[in-house]
Amino acid sequence: MDPVRPSGFNVAIFGAGHVGAATVDVLARLGCQIRWIDSRRDIFPATVPANVNVIESADPALEVAAMQKGAYFLVMTHSHPLDLEICDQVLRRDDAAYCGLIGSTSKRRRFERMMKKQGLPEVLLENLVCPIGVSGISGKKPAEIAVAVAAEILQTRDSMSAAEADPVRLKVLG
Repeated sequence: MDPVRPSGFNVAIFGAGHVGAATVDVLARLGCQIRWIDSRRDIFPATVPANVNVIESADPALEVAAMQKGAYFLVMTHSHPLDLEICDQVLRRDDAAYCGLIGSTSKRRRFERMMKKQGLPEVLLENLVCPIGVSGISGKKPAEIAVAVAAEILQTRDSMSAAEADPVRLKVLG
């Protein structure tokens, strides 16, 4: 038997609403380790896959610090102020592989203005992905959003792996 080791593909999903649940369902099948975080009581399903760690937290933004360097963060809570706080924490870390925020381009602009007022450097704001999901998928159903987001995360992961394997490409990307 081979020992079970963490995959190195670590994802934090903030929000256990319909889109969060659909996203966990898709990503859990991809071999990643998921921390699924929400502040609401009794929001999580009774059973989750073995690679999903459910965290009910009174202050979900504090969970950002618990993630490994190079983790993928998806922010899709029920609260815009909470989304803002979580995104700010993730971007200030400056070591996330991906920081995705569910929402529109106008939500992104609002968040950028607020984070600039909070002193977040503009260069870090460039790391915020909003809207999330691969382009070309226009569906608004939770499962459609989840598939588009999972595809974008896989593209990000695979392009980073390719860059690490090819020092010339890494130099061009960096």
